[in-house]
Amino acid sequence: MQKRLLIVVDMQRDFIDGALGTPEARSILPAVRARILLARGRGEEVAFTRDTHAPDYLSSQEGKKLPVPHCLRGSGGWQLADGLAEEGDRVFDKPAFGSPALAEYVRAGGYSAVELVGVCTDICVISNALLVKAFCPETPVSVRADCCAGVSPESHARALEAMRACQVDIV
Repeated sequence: MQKRLLIVVDMQRDFIDGALGTPEARSILPAVRARILLARGRGEEVAFTRDTHAPDYLSSQEGKKLPVPHCLRGSGGWQLADGLAEEGDRVFDKPAFGSPALAEYVRAGGYSAVELVGVCTDICVISNALLVKAFCPETPVSVRADCCAGVSPESHARALEAMRACQVDIV
């Protein structure tokens, strides 16, 4: 039996309609919900990442380069969008773009394939896709382009090309 994992990256309120929200992120929400439902119907595991910052975010390296407080632990903007996660789903809180804990979880899980969806294609999706690829070089890793949104449409396209060059399948 094949064991598949769908990773939903940072589909949080601050990235959809909050502090860093974009029309592109809002537009993919129905497709992400549909992909999660399909995964659950097929018996695939679904895991989530959640960008997580402390109140001192503006003094962090990221906060100095992107001085927009967002995804502060416990805030409304930190929450995953409604209707995505279910009780018992694995959620990885991450203080940086990529989650080594997620990559280690994938390596330990023995998955036959891993797919990523979410935001931002050009920051956290690419970071986590490449971490998973580095930790699990023989596991097929894919990114569903129509279920991802970047900071801009141009940076989304560039990130997809960069992942393709690193042997991540773009579907």
